[in-house]
Amino acid sequence: MRKIMIKTLLFGVLTLVLISAFAMPKAEFTAVGETPLQDTVDSEQPVENIQEGPCHMSNTTFQGGEELVYKLFYNWNFVWIPAGEVVFKVTETEDQQYHFNAAGRTYTSYDWAFKVRDNYEVYCDKEDLLPSLSIRQVKEGGYSLFDKMTFDQNNQKITSLRGKTKDQAIVREFDLDNCMHDVLSVIYYARNIDFENYQSGQEFPIQVFMDKEVWPLKVRYQNKEAATRVKGLGKFNTIKFTPEVIVGDVFTEQSKMNVYVSDDNNRIPLLIESPISVGSVKAVLKEYKGLKYDLSSQVK
Repeated sequence: MRKIMIKTLLFGVLTLVLISAFAMPKAEFTAVGETPLQDTVDSEQPVENIQEGPCHMSNTTFQGGEELVYKLFYNWNFVWIPAGEVVFKVTETEDQQYHFNAAGRTYTSYDWAFKVRDNYEVYCDKEDLLPSLSIRQVKEGGYSLFDKMTFDQNNQKITSLRGKTKDQAIVREFDLDNCMHDVLSVIYYARNIDFENYQSGQEFPIQVFMDKEVWPLKVRYQNKEAATRVKGLGKFNTIKFTPEVIVGDVFTEQSKMNVYVSDDNNRIPLLIESPISVGSVKAVLKEYKGLKYDLSSQVK
């Protein structure tokens, strides 16, 4: 029970719900030399799609030096328990790339229940925000994972060095049929989508390669909301999204996840909340620095 709770918290924040809330069946991607099992990617696209497409996105929302800290809460029997934090950082490299890093951990006081020390990092081209190198190091309870992926976007291939530890990792190569993001780069890509012409209920698709598979995702734009309260920071004008979820061990038929993003040029997630099969989870922006613009969405 506690394992499900902590993994959902950290995983959901690291992917800012775009990954933790799966909207479509996952599609199998096949290693080179193997026979595909099936092709389940939904070919249908909404009438209005992402405006710049999956292979190109100009960055207008963030800059090097940005740092966002999220506090994670779990609700059990009407009591919100602080369980951990995730810190997102953006730096710029000398070879015209962005380096994104996300480090998630449970608080020391919560380690007795389920200790988490996760680190995600990815290098992306500044011109299109597509990843070239992704490294994921996971330590959750007794589970560990090392996954280093090298993206060849031009030749549509990924080389994965993956195993329980780096010393035990095995090299595999995967074919891709499209420009592809990893679990972290997709967050910064999505922040740059222009929602000004979106209608309430309109959806946008995103695909991410992770754990040897492609994950087609679908997120629904809801509306703009005034004076959304963010604990510890005040009230903000926000853009609200509702990702669909897949019913299973974590989400029930009644689960409805809400994401509130700052309605300003930064487009930073401020609040994420969702019921799960055991209680509820919430991620709240705790601290921020190095934003590209003033946080003008904050209500004075």
